[in-house]
Amino acid sequence: MTTLPFPDLKADRAQRRFDIRALISAREGERYSLNAQHMNEMMVRVFQTIGTDVGFQKGQGQYLYDRRGARYLDLLSGWGVFGVGRNHPLVRETLNGVLAADLPNLVQMDASLLAGLLAERLLGFTPWLDKVFFANSGTEAVEAAVKFARRTTGRGEIVYCSDAFHGLTYGALSMNGDSVFKEGFEPLAPGFTEVPFNDLAALESVLSARRTAAFIVEPIQGKGVNVPDDSYLADAARLCRKYGALFIADEIQTGMGRTGRFLAVEHWGVEPDMVLLSKALSGGHAPVGAVLTRKHIFEKVFNRLDRAVVHGSTFARNDLAMAAGLATLEVIESEGLIANAARTGARLLKSFGAMAERYELVKAVRGKGLMIGIEFGAPQSLKLKAAWSLVEAVNAGLFCQLITIPLFKEHKILVQVAGHANHTVKLLPALVIDDSDCDEIERAFDAVIADSHRVPGAVWSLGRTLADHALKARASK
Repeated sequence: MTTLPFPDLKADRAQRRFDIRALISAREGERYSLNAQHMNEMMVRVFQTIGTDVGFQKGQGQYLYDRRGARYLDLLSGWGVFGVGRNHPLVRETLNGVLAADLPNLVQMDASLLAGLLAERLLGFTPWLDKVFFANSGTEAVEAAVKFARRTTGRGEIVYCSDAFHGLTYGALSMNGDSVFKEGFEPLAPGFTEVPFNDLAALESVLSARRTAAFIVEPIQGKGVNVPDDSYLADAARLCRKYGALFIADEIQTGMGRTGRFLAVEHWGVEPDMVLLSKALSGGHAPVGAVLTRKHIFEKVFNRLDRAVVHGSTFARNDLAMAAGLATLEVIESEGLIANAARTGARLLKSFGAMAERYELVKAVRGKGLMIGIEFGAPQSLKLKAAWSLVEAVNAGLFCQLITIPLFKEHKILVQVAGHANHTVKLLPALVIDDSDCDEIERAFDAVIADSHRVPGAVWSLGRTLADHALKARASK
């Protein structure tokens, strides 16, 4: 008779039982107090101020359900993590299968089959690239890419764009285009140079000194949903080749079908030296990141037996993340989610474009696929201008909360602003949304934007309330 390495749980159940569902049910009422007491109290206050403290209980596909069972259409999708929707059955079944198989996870002194299979599958989408390095997150992928670029070129400078967001660890933070994330954390890492996004002359001016190891860029910037000119990325890649720098595409948010192509750079026919992926790669179930790179770069880093471990991460190739990645790619392909993102995204962009023609507060609509930004700006009519100025004088970008809060409270749509002090509301829905969801999105945005053009009105009353909150918070510092 074989002796099990673990005790018989059934026999032991009478003495001790751990039931995660029972624990969640018993302590659900402490959700916000636990977070405020033991973690980030300021985030809890944010949720309470904007009214999203509804206690979400369940997620299915593109929908969330709160403690009362009300359904919400999620256009945030965990900052773009749930590309295939929440709790997709295939991804969940795959993870259950991995756990049931008693696999020898993270042996470390053996090769991982699942990691090899996921690398093979990813490189099938990027035939000009040859190697994959796995990490635990997008910011880890960014840090790895910086190291790889410096090792490959022998140069130290990394060039990034204004308004960029590549993560919040020190290397990534040092090329963050928003000062609010940097304040109080100086000194930052040296060797990072900022250039304006979409400005080839500025980029060439820096590259021409031949000190640059790599230029890193989000093909469509997450902050503001800034889309480049049609020639920008291709010309930037050409300049990198001319001056001996590597071209790194940060596709952490734009990749995995988000923009209607597997990678956003495909819209412009660009083949980067490195592509960074994360967010939607695991279907939202496990932290994961990946650097897809050319062979000569990889072999410059890991060039001898004694350098096989010069860069790594303990949990990077864990079985759950690798299996989830394989299942997610299967869902994206078998359900045609890239084509769906292109189709539904084109419909929404057209609809929002029509709203921009009708409403003076809507200044621009940008994006590709299901990465969409609606930019608001100062109106011309006197009543609206006075109300806008009052709100914006308190906090730059506060107006956008007059759109997102009513969308949530009155229309059960979760969406947020595209960055600190930003006037753009960003949509990042799951790639599984359908035409009925688009109908719902269009009706809700139209109604809320129309309300924002009525002065006095409920939207501007909300604006005064938020302004009071902001002023009281500022006075208490």
